[in-house]
Amino acid sequence: MTQPPKQPADTNLNPPLGPDGTPVPVPTVTCAQCGVLNEAVSKFCESCGNSLVEPASTASGVDTPATGHANPLDDLSPISAVTVRPGEPGGPDAGRRAPCLQCGGEVDDDGYCTQCGTKAPDPRDHFEEKPATWVAGVCDRGIRHHRNEDAMAMAVDGGRVVLVVCDGVSNTVDSHIGSMNAARAVLEVLRPPLPRGLGVPESRSAAITQVFTDAAAAGQRAIVTTVSDDVRNPPSCTLVAAVLEDDVVHYCGLGDSRIYLLPDSGDGQILTVDDSMAQLLIAGGTSREEAEASKQAHSITKWLGKDSPDIKPRVGRVDVTGPGWLIACSDGLWNYASGPEEVRARIEAAGSSEPLEIARHLVKFANESGGQDNIAVALARVGDPAALGKNAAPDGGEPHG
Repeated sequence: MTQPPKQPADTNLNPPLGPDGTPVPVPTVTCAQCGVLNEAVSKFCESCGNSLVEPASTASGVDTPATGHANPLDDLSPISAVTVRPGEPGGPDAGRRAPCLQCGGEVDDDGYCTQCGTKAPDPRDHFEEKPATWVAGVCDRGIRHHRNEDAMAMAVDGGRVVLVVCDGVSNTVDSHIGSMNAARAVLEVLRPPLPRGLGVPESRSAAITQVFTDAAAAGQRAIVTTVSDDVRNPPSCTLVAAVLEDDVVHYCGLGDSRIYLLPDSGDGQILTVDDSMAQLLIAGGTSREEAEASKQAHSITKWLGKDSPDIKPRVGRVDVTGPGWLIACSDGLWNYASGPEEVRARIEAAGSSEPLEIARHLVKFANESGGQDNIAVALARVGDPAALGKNAAPDGGEPHG
């Protein structure tokens, strides 16, 4: 759970009284960052956490962080600061806070550095995964929201990949925890190879649909148990999941997160169908552009959560016929690039064929376009034998029965 904001300092400091009953002035110092008065003995501003101690110059005359690296925090921080990098231990729920990015000091439980007072980025605000050279994802807080309620999970086994994205509903309690719990629970159900059925297409289709239904149920149990039963507004989230197996993408969706299949040549597709008011307008004849711009566009009609009346996902499949990209994302991305060709154009604008660089570029694009929501992007290079030359070690389980 995020820490509450620090209370502003008292600008009317109560001075002690002298022997004659008259106030004795208390030495004060004005914070250069926010202008609030603080007692002169204070090391950090009680309002914004800024250091009130004059920094000592280094031998070179240049004040640099103790880490020796350029300060990665900028005007968008902690949004754009990478707090967990691929291959590093830990993750969005690591048990110990990373050192202060400003000075390398210890970060206290309140999220502020004990040495320089800088507010540390929450590891949940921005994290990245790269389970294979052809698969990667980035999950970011965006600009407007105070915490990251999107979640993603992924797994690779040889040429098989599972991508999961959940978008926590921001007006519910602890949706940032619930969405992550749900994403991980769904991943575990989809991690083993999909069932073969009884040898006929209809049988296999029914068996796979049941697996995705079971995955949604697992996500439902995970998010429901995030909080106690007496919480009045329990967490909820969307769900999309895609499994690439034998050049076929099997997928499911609940809510308005999406899965795109974008071949290098030919028309791209939005595989999932949004469960939203915007989609109802589109079904009624409203253009996609107009429907997605409506005030109620992002009001979802299906979701995971204790108060959900229907958690059965829409399930589908599509063949991969050539090289391209499989993308699972939240509306934090498609708010700014909705159609398949728009998303493809943003991928091409990345100027890279590396999945992680593309995912970072898509997140940067969304933030530069406004960053009005959290952003989750998980993508895999599909139908491209050359890209599969360096796979991650298998991590799959026993096949579904």
